[in-house]
Amino acid sequence: MNFHKYHGTANDFILIDNRELHIKNDTDLIAGLCDRRKGIGADGLILLENSDKADFKMVYFNSDGNLSSMCGNGGRCIASFAYAMNICGKKTTFEAPDGHHQALIDATDYVHLSMGDTKNPDKLEDRTYFLDTGSPHVVKFVDDIDLVDVYQKGKAIRYQEKFQSLGGTNVNFVQIIDNEIHMRTYERGVEAETYSCGTGVTAAGIVAHFADKIKQEKIKVNTKGGKLAVSFSADHLYTNITLSGPVAFVFKGELDEFTK
Repeated sequence: MNFHKYHGTANDFILIDNRELHIKNDTDLIAGLCDRRKGIGADGLILLENSDKADFKMVYFNSDGNLSSMCGNGGRCIASFAYAMNICGKKTTFEAPDGHHQALIDATDYVHLSMGDTKNPDKLEDRTYFLDTGSPHVVKFVDDIDLVDVYQKGKAIRYQEKFQSLGGTNVNFVQIIDNEIHMRTYERGVEAETYSCGTGVTAAGIVAHFADKIKQEKIKVNTKGGKLAVSFSADHLYTNITLSGPVAFVFKGELDEFTK
């Protein structure tokens, strides 16, 4: 089995060309491949498959081996992977768990990914909001991002009863500094803090605008893994949403066999 490793602001993924459907939905195998001690190591695994409606189809698994919802950084990575494999050009359309997305690779190799339209965020309590940007997200404003116990506080929110019908939620802690977002994320399915989360960045940008903490419709976002940007049009709904940032190819390899 051939595989490629990519990351988008240190949110890292195993990418596999599965157009011949050699890889099935095997939870234990996928979790083993994503294991950072016994496998390749990644926040998730992405299969590129054929589509009769777009250039290709993206199938996304969290590092626990389970099928998951949309992954923004994963979507940017698979667009770069597909271009490197000569499956598409620098502009592409692909199927994802939440519908169709367009991606554009610019002259600086930044990948700009269209995200689905979304309604206004729901306010849960003071300084805390909920929004689905292809995956469910809680966004909580804090006074000092460096002092947050992301694992303990994120896990407590992720497993709250009101989110269980969604399979739990991702949790983002956000601080606004000089009109930019600084954020950290507890990601469901990884069950830990990740260095970046694309749908989380998208949610944080929209919530910051909705809560009137940032007025512009293009927002810079700082994650532990690097800088991203989210832009949108805001008029009752949030539309024309784009997630932008760098993607990096890390390495490729071949597995002759793998023991789960």
